[in-house]
Amino acid sequence: MDSTFANITERLHGRRFVVANNAQGLSGTGTVFHYRVEDVAVTGTYQGGRIRMGHQVGRVTGSDSIELLYHCVTHDGEILAGWSQGRVGVDEAGRTTLHFVWGWLSGATGGGESNYVEVLAERD
Repeated sequence: MDSTFANITERLHGRRFVVANNAQGLSGTGTVFHYRVEDVAVTGTYQGGRIRMGHQVGRVTGSDSIELLYHCVTHDGEILAGWSQGRVGVDEAGRTTLHFVWGWLSGATGGGESNYVEVLAERD
């Protein structure tokens, strides 16, 4: 793996995140995201709140950036899919943060920006 991308692996692999701000999006209170990183490949699952089950697949694009495709099934039976470009950071408390610009590809229209923060107690 390119050592340029080592920061992404360290900040994402095996970590869980919750929504800090997602005014235009579907995920919200109760939605938990869990990421895995292998070389430049990023995968993830998410569920909770309005989302029954979701998956993500993507790649590392820089020392602090990723791009993802995602899809989910809601508790209302909707199937939605979209794209996102993200920045990985660290807050004052040392928790990993994620900032995404995203949009829908199927099942909904529009897009927005969202922020997530690591749940420290649930790292594996």
